Formats: sequence, C-alpha cells, structure tokens
Amino acid sequence: MSFLVSPARRSAVSGLTHRAFSTSRPSQLARLTLVGRLGADPELVETGKGQLVRYVVGTSFGPKDNRQTSWFRVASFAPEGPARDYVMGLNKGTLVYLEGDATMRTFEDSDGKKQSALNVVQTKVEVLKRQQPKEDDIEGDSVTGIGP
Repeated sequence: MSFLVSPARRSAVSGLTHRAFSTSRPSQLARLTLVGRLGADPELVETGKGQLVRYVVGTSFGPKDNRQTSWFRVASFAPEGPARDYVMGLNKGTLVYLEGDATMRTFEDSDGKKQSALNVVQTKVEVLKRQQPKEDDIEGDSVTGIGP
C-alpha cells in the first residue's frame, strides 16, 4: 500500500526533521567530572546561610618523572544526615569519583592583582578506594595490634 503526499504536505513533514530553535535562553551550565585523591580531610564550615562541607581533590597527569597535580576546591551543600556524614567520613588520600557544577570567579587579591578561581559544587561523589592507614597512624602495640 502506498501513500500519496502532496508537495506542500511533504515540505511540512520534512520540516519536522530539522532542528527547532527556542526563543527562551538556555541555562548556563558547566559540569566537571574528576577522579582524584582528597588532599585533606573534609571540614565543616559555618556560613551565613548554614553549613557546608569543604574539601580539596587533586588530580595528577603526565609521566612519573614529570607528574603534575591540579587541585580543585570543592563545596558540598548536603543537608545534615547520611549524605553529609558520608562526605565527612572520607579521609585524606581517599580516591574519589566526583561530579560537580563549576563556575569561574575573578577577584583582586591583597596585592591588588587580578586572580581567578574555579569553584566546584559537588553533585555526586563516590569512593573508588579508601586510603589505608599508615603504620605510624595506628595506635596500640605493634606486635599485638591492641590499643590502649
């Protein structure tokens, strides 16, 4: 069975396959995905609008003899409860997978020089590998492993 389509109808139907444009402004969004290690234990910080958790993630690249590390400051606005406890329970050196919204901020430092900073607000974090405690960090008898 075949269908006959008039030329006017054919152009209207073929127009549906073309990209449509909207008059509304698209929201500006910059997403960042990182795999790296925590540079320090997360800290809970008081702000005028409540509390947030701050931490630093370092990512390394390049050959071992010339490895370079980039550091990213991350903020988590997780409300009190399991989500916040999860982030606060991470230790320095933990390998994490992180997704976040990124914004660039420019400011003048104390010397009057213009500086830029990349702000990352965590939307998702997963632990890939927990940092094993060093022997020096373990309290107790080194032979029995029993603490005080």
